[in-house]
Amino acid sequence: MDATRTSHTPAGPVIRTSGLTKKFGDRIAVNAATLEVPRGCAFGFLGPNGAGKTTLIRTLLGLTPASAGAMELLGLPVPERRAEALARVGAIVEEPSFHGHLTGRENLWIAAAVRDTAAVERIDASLGRMGLLDRADDRVATYSMGMRQRLGIARCLLADPELLILDEPTNGLDPGGILEFRGFVRDLVGEGRTVFLSSHLLDEVEKICDAAAIVDGGRVLMQGTISEIAADGNLVVDLECGDREAAKRVLVASPAIATVARTDEGLRLTIARDDREAIPGVTRTLVHAGIDIYRISPARRTLEERFLELTTTRGAVA
Repeated sequence: MDATRTSHTPAGPVIRTSGLTKKFGDRIAVNAATLEVPRGCAFGFLGPNGAGKTTLIRTLLGLTPASAGAMELLGLPVPERRAEALARVGAIVEEPSFHGHLTGRENLWIAAAVRDTAAVERIDASLGRMGLLDRADDRVATYSMGMRQRLGIARCLLADPELLILDEPTNGLDPGGILEFRGFVRDLVGEGRTVFLSSHLLDEVEKICDAAAIVDGGRVLMQGTISEIAADGNLVVDLECGDREAAKRVLVASPAIATVARTDEGLRLTIARDDREAIPGVTRTLVHAGIDIYRISPARRTLEERFLELTTTRGAVA
């Protein structure tokens, strides 16, 4: 397997969709989704169960036809040039399936044989990379779920892919296996590949990925770098002060403050515009009101907080 990957496809996003829609009868599973996945990164595709993540992946891979819209893989239009694009894509959709009565090595040999000689020659390297060489000649029926997940990823690596699409890849992995998986993903990105991770495990995506998209109800609600999504373009600060209730009353009346919420340590403020110059005005307002300030600092919002805001708000509207 190549230590580094040289792209043979046009520059630009490795995945691009525009108005992508998939209907099953009257039910809309993917709703006019527009998505761009940058090249050479770990990209999280986040959403609650039933959000349309797997359906969008299946549509991208040509496993189910789109009802409307356009899509590209590695700069190539799909389905028009699907075979050419998929030659450089490795994918796991839902739980990987294997012939249980065959060994791990035999399962990979079958997958490699339909590709080319180079894929056959990558079998041992792929097994070794996923830590399966010592069990390669055991029947897959004896493998744990986590081992089958790793075998599925090993099968993806046979194509020496530019793009890996992994649907819930940490299912069945123990904490040690998840830690190894993080390192594996970062190694692949370091080689110039792109790893697209569909997941509902927000903490794992935040630790592994460079960028992400949040999807719910078949719609892409937001996409960008992890920090951009968490911040949502707003300036958020944490405040520790003397009289919290008095401070809250003063701040709610200030046009510079969009929201004020209580935290365990004090108050969390969202500035009405992303402007650090507004912070001195906040402190002057509090001091003028006779409220002692112990600490004011930028808040680190998590991906989980932003995810819950987006999906909860959407559910409330619906």
